[in-house]
Amino acid sequence: MMTPRTSTIRRLSCAATALTALTVFLAVLVQAQTPTQNYPLKPITLVVPFAPGGGTDSIARDVGKALGDKLGQVVIIENKGGAGGSIGANAVAKAPADGYTLLFATSTFVTNAAAEATPSYNIEKDFAPIAMIGRGPLLVVASKEMGVKTIAQLRTAMASRPDGTNFCSAGNGSINHLSGELFRQKTQLAMTHVPYKGSGPATVDLLAGRIQLFFATVPTILPHVQESRVELLAVTGAKRSTLFPSTPTMAEAGIKGFEISTWWGVLAPAKTPQTIIDKLNLAINEAAARDPLRSRLSNEGADAVSGSPADFRKTLLAETVLWREVAKSAGLKTH
Repeated sequence: MMTPRTSTIRRLSCAATALTALTVFLAVLVQAQTPTQNYPLKPITLVVPFAPGGGTDSIARDVGKALGDKLGQVVIIENKGGAGGSIGANAVAKAPADGYTLLFATSTFVTNAAAEATPSYNIEKDFAPIAMIGRGPLLVVASKEMGVKTIAQLRTAMASRPDGTNFCSAGNGSINHLSGELFRQKTQLAMTHVPYKGSGPATVDLLAGRIQLFFATVPTILPHVQESRVELLAVTGAKRSTLFPSTPTMAEAGIKGFEISTWWGVLAPAKTPQTIIDKLNLAINEAAARDPLRSRLSNEGADAVSGSPADFRKTLLAETVLWREVAKSAGLKTH
C-alpha cells in the first residue's frame, strides 16, 4: 500500500523526469536554431580580394564596422589579393556556408570571370548574393598630352594617331580593361590595352603621358581631376555625376549604349541559409542608407543602393551577359 510520503516522492520524481526531458528538448531545439535564428554568435570575416590600402579596401572597412555595429559582432577584414580578385573570391566560394565568411566584391568580380578563358569561379552557382551597397560611374580621362577636352576631340585625335592610342587598366579582366574594350568596339578606333598591377601604377603612367586614356574609378582618379592633372571627358553612368554636373555622359557625348558603372556589394558562399542572407541584407541596407557610409559613397560620386538579394542577383546576371559578349568580341583570354 502506497503511503502519502511515497506518493509525494513518486510525484516529485515524475516531475523531475519530465523537467529533465523538457530541458533536453529545449537544449536540442535551441541548438538546432542557433546557426540561423541566433546568428551571428561569433566574429564574421569579410574577405576583400584586393591588397590593403586601396579605395576598395577602405570602403570595405567602413562597411565592416557598420555591419558589426548592426549585428553586435566583430567583422574582421581579411585581404586576399591576387589574380584580379579571383583568389579571394575562390576562398569564399569554398568556405562553409554558415554566414561567417563573406566576400566584399566590386564590378571586377563579374568582369574578371567574364574575361577568363576558363573561369575559376561560377558567379551563379558558387555564390549567394546578399546586397549591393552602392554604385557609381567611371570617369573617362585623357592625359594632358592628348590636348583634348571632349569625346569628339578624342575620337578625332585617336583617328589621326598612326600608332594608335594606349589605354590603361588595373589589370587584365578589370572593369577598366573591359570598359576600354567596349569603347574600342563602339568606335572602331585603334587602341592598345596596357594592364598594370593596380590602378596606382596605371595612374602614374597616365600622368606622365606614357598612357593616353583611362576608364578610371572615381576614388582612383578624383584628386587628379580636381587638380587638373588629367582631362575629364565624360562619365559612363546613365546620368551626369553630382561631382561633375557639367561633364556629359557617354551617351550625351555621342557613344550610345555605354552606360557602365562600378559597384560594391557583399556575397556569401552558395547554400548559405536564407534566414542568414536576409538578416545580412537588412543590416547592410540600413548601414548603406546612413552616415558615415552614405556620405562616403556620395563623396566618391556613388549612390547608396538598397535592394533585395534577388535584385543583386539580377544585376550580376545581366552584367555577366554584357561583359561576356564584350570579352568574346574582343577575343580575350586573360588567364
